[in-house]
Amino acid sequence: PPASSRHSSGTGRGAGTMAPGRRLVRVSRRLSLFFLAVCVLPLLPFLHVCRAEDSAMEEIVTEKRAEASHRQDSANLLIFILLLTLTILTIWLFKHRRFRFLHETGLAMIYGLLVGVVLRYGIHVPSDINNMTLTCKLQKSPATLLVNVSDKLYEYSLKGEIPKQLLNNVQENDMLRKVTFDPEVFFNILLPPIIFYAGYSLKRRHFFRNLGSILAYAFFGTAISCFVIGSVMYGCVKMMKATGTLGGDFFFTDSLFFGAIISATDPVTVLAIFHELQVDVELYALLFGESVLNDAVAIVLSSSIVAYQPAGDNSHTFDVTAMFKSIGNFLGIFSGSFAMGAVTGVVTALVTKFTKLREFQLLETGLFFLMSWSTFLLAEAYGFTGVVAVLFCGITQAHYTYNNLSQESQHRTKQLFELLNFLAENFIFSYMGLALFTFQNHIFNPTFIVGSFLAVFLGRAANIYPLSFLLNLGRRNKIGSNFQHMMMFAGLRGAMAFALAIRDTATYARQMMFTTTLLIVFFTVWVFGGGTTAMLSCLHIRVGVDADQDQLGLPESERRSTKADSAWLFRLWYNFDHNYLKPLLTHSGPPLTTTLPSCCGPLARCLTSPQAYENQEQLKDDDSDLILNDGDISLTYGDSTVNTESGASGTSRRAGGNSTEDALDRELTFGDHELVIRGTRLVLPMDDSEPPVNVQNNTRRGPV
Repeated sequence: PPASSRHSSGTGRGAGTMAPGRRLVRVSRRLSLFFLAVCVLPLLPFLHVCRAEDSAMEEIVTEKRAEASHRQDSANLLIFILLLTLTILTIWLFKHRRFRFLHETGLAMIYGLLVGVVLRYGIHVPSDINNMTLTCKLQKSPATLLVNVSDKLYEYSLKGEIPKQLLNNVQENDMLRKVTFDPEVFFNILLPPIIFYAGYSLKRRHFFRNLGSILAYAFFGTAISCFVIGSVMYGCVKMMKATGTLGGDFFFTDSLFFGAIISATDPVTVLAIFHELQVDVELYALLFGESVLNDAVAIVLSSSIVAYQPAGDNSHTFDVTAMFKSIGNFLGIFSGSFAMGAVTGVVTALVTKFTKLREFQLLETGLFFLMSWSTFLLAEAYGFTGVVAVLFCGITQAHYTYNNLSQESQHRTKQLFELLNFLAENFIFSYMGLALFTFQNHIFNPTFIVGSFLAVFLGRAANIYPLSFLLNLGRRNKIGSNFQHMMMFAGLRGAMAFALAIRDTATYARQMMFTTTLLIVFFTVWVFGGGTTAMLSCLHIRVGVDADQDQLGLPESERRSTKADSAWLFRLWYNFDHNYLKPLLTHSGPPLTTTLPSCCGPLARCLTSPQAYENQEQLKDDDSDLILNDGDISLTYGDSTVNTESGASGTSRRAGGNSTEDALDRELTFGDHELVIRGTRLVLPMDDSEPPVNVQNNTRRGPV
């Protein structure tokens, strides 16, 4: 037959013979699937059980890790509690033995250093074999990472940059990082009570007597110090760049920023010794007032430098428009923060005046505390500076709200903020010592450190001496050279400089600033703070001075002229405050019905509380000794009338007239007296031993 037919027939036979083989394969596949189903299906519940057990084991491991982390966090906080406890016990020992060469802040720093050495070099965390370090190259560092592990998503948050040399020691690095607090903790929790207490405990009488000098040192002096330090450090950076010792970028704006943060003085050690030794009150007022306002100016100045943005791609060139914009930013932030703090204090005063919270002392104290603390957070939330806001809130609360509080709440608020100030301040200084060894990104550059010490010295000198010379041209009570030398010596750095430096340590320049700031704080607190007593003796500055008794040694005419000359700035607003703001916001002062025009009678009666008419301490004003007027006050004691005359110097005075303002206050409080006002200016020199009096028999007793 033909080949084609043979091929076709062969193909047909092959197909016929393969058909049974294919059927056999299909049958074998079906049998294997059947036997597989029979064998595996009974095991499926056991597989689900295994998966559930694995999931339960993972949850147990996660819970154990969370519990271990909780225990470690508790141990870290316990370290700081023990540090504070040890500091308090050592302070008691020093006070008992009358040691003044080291303040409690210096002790806290020493204990922090010791604990930091132990944590850094004495404790080694065993490595965990379950920990793996995986690398993933990204262009930016996201704040949060979602990692897929075995079809489960885990969230990881950014902790910070780890240097390459520490990649093989991640466990110990993590342990040291856990004792490093978030910088926001310092700003939102620790700083507010310190700054508020500075304003709340301010001795307003001596502060306002030297208000012009204090403002000059705080504003102009801080600006001068900032630019002097910034210029010197920029020259130092140029020298470092020329010698090849600069390891990163460092611009002129960085130098100015360092000048701003390191210009914030914190002479807490010196002021504590001043208070204990009763140093001349004028020197204390100048130094304390400057340090209080200086912190506020420094933080606003640093934020204005950070906000400097010139036109163009290069953000580090000089631009006149950007400079004036930064100046406007400084003025806007400072004035806005000041207004916010003052308004919060005024609102608190109104609430405590027109409600009966004083009947519930716990609620009254709680409201005062929350309103005061919220001022800081409110200012920060609106883009202002919380330090400035809470400072002026404290001053406003002390001037107005304090008069509306019950006596128990007055004691509570003073003691509460004094305690918070003490604990927060010592906590920060303890943490400074700890951070010297636990902070992972220190940059110790000897050239930069030496240049910083020189720049700080020159900046302080350029602040104190030229301004003191200019101020003495207009002051009757001159700032002596020994006072100037002491103010120069007392320019310590402390909590504010540290808080500003640690807030941003992301770049090479900021890390070097932080390390240098720590060393400057250590040196000034230990050396200058410890040498305060010796410096007072060397400069022949008086100690053991009672401010009230000291005023009695001056002639009558000199005392009055000194007050009139030194309080000229304060007098501009005192009369308005005494006649209108004090009666409006408090229960003290003359009633508004006597100070407002007669057409405002209904409004005055509505805004004047009944206590204002019944208050027997209307004359007890801490600031009233700053204003001198011609005899405007008559006091009626039974059948005798007492007239005060500021212009009379030859009037009779009671024998043994060495009573202080406290004695006069007791006399005004407990004496059977009534007040007759002739005019609207109600003032009384409270720190005189006793006002000049003309006693006249008077049988008339009229109402107020």
